[in-house]
Amino acid sequence: MNEQPRTSRMLALLNWFGPFIGLFAVVGLFALSSELRPVLFTGANLKLVLLQTVIVAVGALGMTMIIVSGGIDLSVGSSVALTSVLGAVLLANGWPAPIVILLIILLGGVIGAVNGSIIASLRMMPFIVTLGMMGVARGLAKWLAGNVTVNAPESLVGGLMRRISPNTLFPLPAGVWIAFGLAVLMAIVMRQTIFGRYIFAIGSNEATARLCGIRVQRYKVLIYALAGLLFGVAGLMQLSRLNVGDPTVAIGLELDIIAAVVIGGASLNGGTGSILGSMIGALIMAVLRNGSNQMGWPNYMQEIIIGSVIVLAVGLDRLRQTSDRT
Repeated sequence: MNEQPRTSRMLALLNWFGPFIGLFAVVGLFALSSELRPVLFTGANLKLVLLQTVIVAVGALGMTMIIVSGGIDLSVGSSVALTSVLGAVLLANGWPAPIVILLIILLGGVIGAVNGSIIASLRMMPFIVTLGMMGVARGLAKWLAGNVTVNAPESLVGGLMRRISPNTLFPLPAGVWIAFGLAVLMAIVMRQTIFGRYIFAIGSNEATARLCGIRVQRYKVLIYALAGLLFGVAGLMQLSRLNVGDPTVAIGLELDIIAAVVIGGASLNGGTGSILGSMIGALIMAVLRNGSNQMGWPNYMQEIIIGSVIVLAVGLDRLRQTSDRT
């Protein structure tokens, strides 16, 4: 009689601690190499890992809201490309950096609001809508850039992801602190506000949420718009990291972001997920890529490993849901 509750508790604990176990496992795997070990834990490499985490982590903040609410967004990579190209073009034309930063973030919010409005008003599948937006945003990025990369002049934007004292951990780039601050803010929003509770309610059972008086369609627009603002911040960080607007950049970024959220314990069926888990998932992705590069593994090996981790994470989520139903 007690076997079922015990199994449910074990799966709940595994879901909570799973991302941390995964992070320790990945770090431990690379630490087994005697050649890599002296490099892996240096301040310079830790700073590089955190820097590589920023774009995926900021994108994962928005994607966590969307996935928890039962949606998906495949246009993230194209949104990042479009917003970064816009920033580079504006900077190249002499616009002030603070105005450029604001417009980059707002453009991301507009893209998200358009996605959310179409999904909510026409009740279309998020997969289809955002897949279409993926092509639209990528095409707009190529048109805006003239199908070439746009070099951005030195500005405040370029300093956000610049490594000062690259051989030591501190000081960390401003982009790392921005990502950390946004993560804390979003964790509060998701867990301590009515808006956050509505996100979980919509993802758990949309019909029930509607019967409880939640204006589901309105909140879907808000969720995608807020996520879009965060994707705009990711585009800002992309521009700062490369200091160019490249319309072909961030292809496949949406897969890394979705993987980080799923690895962090979110359910693709909605209703489950956490900001902390998604941040750990983003860190796992960065450590995997960093360690693979340090080991000299080819890109296809990295993709195989990441794909396997995603399948494992989804399998664990399915096991947990099956246990909850029984």
